[in-house]
Amino acid sequence: MAIRHQVIERAPDAVWAVLADPKLYADWVVGTSASWPLDARWPQVDAALAYRVGLGPWTYEGRTVVRRVEPPRWLELEADSGRLGTARIAIEVRPWGGQALVLVDEHPLRGLGGALHAAPLDLLIQLRHRSMLPRLAQTVERVASTASDSRARDTAGDTAASGGV
Repeated sequence: MAIRHQVIERAPDAVWAVLADPKLYADWVVGTSASWPLDARWPQVDAALAYRVGLGPWTYEGRTVVRRVEPPRWLELEADSGRLGTARIAIEVRPWGGQALVLVDEHPLRGLGGALHAAPLDLLIQLRHRSMLPRLAQTVERVASTASDSRARDTAGDTAASGGV
């Protein structure tokens, strides 16, 4: 199994806000160039998102389905890569002081990937996660900063509208 972790310097709720937005997956999932919800229920069990992977002129569209969810702590997904099969991706978000400790556990589940699963594949997944978790942290930081900037503007507008200082 390929398990990797990273401390993200935001509260678990900020991490969950990113995980709960299917349009943001392309921002942090390595190799994904676009993502979009297939229904409005994401991240409920059996809800799905679609994603696009592009490598030069070659593109592939796949689906990821929620298999288990316990907000804001657990999200388990099954990513379908067509002929390569499916992978289980479990994301756990733990409180770590005022921050979040994110653990990702991914391994092939069904199909060719599951049948050929061995240590070299785990190494490739580990390398992918080495890039993916910092990208998740950057996305969380960007989204949280944008949200706090928006709240600050709203508060300033409320204060000005009420004639306060």
